[in-house]
Amino acid sequence: MNADRPARLRLIALARDPLAWFTALLLLFVFGMDELRPLFAAAFPTLDRPIFTQDSFLALTVAHIELVALSSAAAVIIGVGAGIFVTRSWGREFRPPVERMVAIGQTFPPVAVLAVAAPLLGFGQAPALIALALYGLLPIVQNTVAGIESVPVSAREAAEGLGMGAARILRRIELPLAMPVIIAGIRTSVIINIGTAALASTVGAKSLGTPIIVGLAGFNTAYIIQGAVVVGLLAIVVDLAFERLLRFVDRWHDSPASRRTPVLAAHG
Repeated sequence: MNADRPARLRLIALARDPLAWFTALLLLFVFGMDELRPLFAAAFPTLDRPIFTQDSFLALTVAHIELVALSSAAAVIIGVGAGIFVTRSWGREFRPPVERMVAIGQTFPPVAVLAVAAPLLGFGQAPALIALALYGLLPIVQNTVAGIESVPVSAREAAEGLGMGAARILRRIELPLAMPVIIAGIRTSVIINIGTAALASTVGAKSLGTPIIVGLAGFNTAYIIQGAVVVGLLAIVVDLAFERLLRFVDRWHDSPASRRTPVLAAHG
């Protein structure tokens, strides 16, 4: 009986885990949308086709995740790089223009970016990736700068006293200590992009915005709800996954070894 207790505790923990529940709901809508046909038929009796069938929701979800992953990867590389650049002694004078540029990138409507980029790059993923990457830069740059600036001066001075160069201090001291703040910025950027990526369907890119656009064009509310629900569930699942990652990073930062000798560990 005692041997079964850990298994029961794990099952109880899993039952109380919101990530597990929302992941299950997402999988239900992605793989079991046809099974929900009676529900949508009852809710919208005037519709001949209450379920979006022009493409599978699995294919749409995979394409949507691909768009978000590629654009977010570009935003992370550019955003973290820009944040590091403006916190160096030789890049601080560029901080105001860099911050203004990324702020403009987020305030500029993604639809407008798509409208300008589509004639130049053609319809499909390319203009959508550019728009999403620009839209996701601001929180990454801001949090990278804030995270690096929050590193205690004493930690930098101790590292310099041990003979560590600027590049090694950045790699072994500043970035690890700033990581929770940087991850929080990436989290915000990715969640923004998950919602915004639905607009990619307006320029011919496959995404979860496709049933929404088709539903708007054909006055089919069921299609709109199906696309919006899957986008919303995907955003919630990813947000909860980032929350789990941040807890892990925070636990590492709060560990005795991390608190006691961060500079000595990096030097060793």
